[in-house]
Amino acid sequence: MTAETSQTLDRGLRVLKLLSDTDHGLTVTELSNKLGVNRTVVYRLLATLEQHSLVRRDLGGRARVGLGVLRLGRQVHPLVREAALPALRSLAEDIGATAHLTLVDGTEALAVAVVEPSWTDYHVAYRAGFRHSLDRGAAGRAILSGRQQPGDWPGYTLTHGELEAGASGAAAPLLGVSGVEGSVGVVMLADAVPERVGPRVMDAAREVADALR
Repeated sequence: MTAETSQTLDRGLRVLKLLSDTDHGLTVTELSNKLGVNRTVVYRLLATLEQHSLVRRDLGGRARVGLGVLRLGRQVHPLVREAALPALRSLAEDIGATAHLTLVDGTEALAVAVVEPSWTDYHVAYRAGFRHSLDRGAAGRAILSGRQQPGDWPGYTLTHGELEAGASGAAAPLLGVSGVEGSVGVVMLADAVPERVGPRVMDAAREVADALR
């Protein structure tokens, strides 16, 4: 800690990070031990965070992340979109297909940024705000595969006709970006995705991940 930082704010942020890393919540005693502070300090931190709906406590007294973090999370989308646009533009122009950044939103995949190529005669109309389940479409499947990272997986996912008849997709997950889970991909009107598209999509996903770190 330096003279310019707030110890209380630092502790509060550390509480949120600790709670975000567990699915079953933490007790006051557990938080006290992890933070290296007494229980009274933890009680005050939790009370303040609860007032802002950033933390909630269940009937057993365990603290968990509150729904208020979702409202904060929604404001992240414009920042992520802005950081991703250069890589998406390059991908769309290079492949001649609609490029998109998709993030996880609950149990769904949500397209938060879309760039269409400028030089093609036709391309798939794909709009920001489009949602679909994670187990359908290249964008969602790439995210799920990125979670599991099977040894024989090439690093990208190809699909055909899962979200729109006649359309094929390719997507690669964003990896190594703390707090952001998503994928970068393209969608095109084709019976099959050309061989070079998968590796190119992976490159774009790495570019976006680098921009977000």
